[in-house]
Amino acid sequence: MTGALLSPGQAALVLFGIFFGLMLLRVPVAFALALACLPILIIEPRLSAMTLVQETFNAYNSFILLAVPFFLLTANLMNVGGITERLMKLSRSMVGHFPGGLAQINVVLSFFFAGISGSSTADAASQSKIFIEAQRREGYDDSFSVAITAVSAVLAVIIPPSILMIVWGGVLTVSIGALFLAGVIPGLLIALAQMATVHVYATLKGYPTYPRDSWRTFFKSILASVPALMTPLIIIGGKIFGWFTATESACIAVLYAGFLSIFIYREMDSSAFREALVDTGKFAGITLFCVGTASAFGWLLAYYQIPKAILSGVSAWELGPIGTGFFIAFVFLVVGCFLDAIPAIIIVGTILEPLARSAGLDPVHFAMIGIVSLAFGLVTPPYGLCLMIACSVAGIRMRQALKDTMIMLVPMFLVLALLIVWPQVALFVPSLVSPEFLK
Repeated sequence: MTGALLSPGQAALVLFGIFFGLMLLRVPVAFALALACLPILIIEPRLSAMTLVQETFNAYNSFILLAVPFFLLTANLMNVGGITERLMKLSRSMVGHFPGGLAQINVVLSFFFAGISGSSTADAASQSKIFIEAQRREGYDDSFSVAITAVSAVLAVIIPPSILMIVWGGVLTVSIGALFLAGVIPGLLIALAQMATVHVYATLKGYPTYPRDSWRTFFKSILASVPALMTPLIIIGGKIFGWFTATESACIAVLYAGFLSIFIYREMDSSAFREALVDTGKFAGITLFCVGTASAFGWLLAYYQIPKAILSGVSAWELGPIGTGFFIAFVFLVVGCFLDAIPAIIIVGTILEPLARSAGLDPVHFAMIGIVSLAFGLVTPPYGLCLMIACSVAGIRMRQALKDTMIMLVPMFLVLALLIVWPQVALFVPSLVSPEFLK
């Protein structure tokens, strides 16, 4: 950075000013990040516009990131191959007799789906098509249907195997196996909080409940779903016990989902397979393009030592581990409202990592605070991608579902606070299974 034309403050003003200006003009995030880099690359004598291309493609030179399209393909194969249908029947036999039966099934299916796909957007798209119209026919309010579908979809970034965990582990050099294990208890607590919220809504508004299934039906549903439920065990178990890497586990998940769809459930034909490939290509292209341009943006932040300049004042506050945890959560909550989670990890995660380390936070604990906080951004405007998808399927405006969405986020905030105050919520399972993953 010696001899740079711009100071860290000037560079930060240009980068963030142009980026947020373009966001206000509704320029897609990935393009806004790239365009924000260009003026500095042109002005700075030691850099050139080619640096943007080089740093973008350097980000793709990552074996770990290959896991992203494979997990997305696994989710799409589930949808077209009959796996989701079996999991839905199991969910109904488990919780259909609870108040608000169909909404309870929505949450439990999202929990199961999260353990296989790792993608909240894929979950939101598939669950919206399955549940919103069905809940509308059963007398549920549109705002409630959209809210619970969108909010339950965020479980996919918290419960392993999460794409955000893979990106975080690759960018900040944290054990992905430890992150997979750390997401189990927070994900379960958030799912239970969502089910409790549905219970209260259903009781107050008189939403319908299904008759309790017989034990025979329940065990038949389990038997039919066992092959599908083996998928997360194969993915997570293989990674934890060192049988294969995160990327190899994603490839195995695709092969296993394809095997189930073709040979066990026999519901996937060539046209359905082609549809799954096309959808995967679209989602993966968007996701990875964001990774590339965010990496170029993050490279410029590092070049000008902007993170060091930003945190120099915060470190003097001496917040302690809990205060630092709440500060980190606040930053990610705000950033998540405007920025996709993956570029937020690459840009903001790298800025806050030295602060977390200086406060004594375990890297895995810091990662889980960041990931859970960023999950809120998937359903909060103006970004709110999962909420946007659910509203689009329901044919309503985002503001119509906002009140119920905010109410459903309150129990999630309590879980986040518990995670910050009591690190063992995230660290208990990793310390029990593989303590060598922790610092």
